Amino acid sequence: MDEKEVDRIKVNEDRRWRLVNRTMRLHGHQPDALIETLHAVQESFGFLDIDSLKYVAESLRLPLSLVYGVATFYHFFTLKPPGEHTCVVCLGTACYIAGSSNILKTVEEQTGIKPGETTPDRKLSLLTARCMGSCGLAPVVVFDGEVHGKMSSASVLENVGRLLNHDD
Repeated sequence: MDEKEVDRIKVNEDRRWRLVNRTMRLHGHQPDALIETLHAVQESFGFLDIDSLKYVAESLRLPLSLVYGVATFYHFFTLKPPGEHTCVVCLGTACYIAGSSNILKTVEEQTGIKPGETTPDRKLSLLTARCMGSCGLAPVVVFDGEVHGKMSSASVLENVGRLLNHDD
């Protein structure tokens, strides 16, 4: 059995890959299913690694350079494993005017990471967004998918502290 055959067996036995394959099958393995397929990979695995990009490229008969280009062009795809928790600081106009840039700077200083990075212990990923659509609550920060409005640096650090010290 060659290496490619072993890889195909692994892919067929993993439920997450079956979901990705289903997405490609529903679109007839056509190249224009690339974005939907990348979404399926990221939903299944949490991020896009080089092996998954190679698999998608081969399956959709696309050059790896194109698949990589799409994965890195769109901000909703990530090539790194996410942290256990997320902190998303809105940098839209209303939030920015209300002080979200200071909040972001404070979180960066406290955690030692920049937007798009994850703490070394993989507990927290820091992200930014252009607008959350909650301008009346500015400044807005989203913790693990939960929107918090009228935030201050102190209240954000309190939430970040809870996330970093949370033992599951």
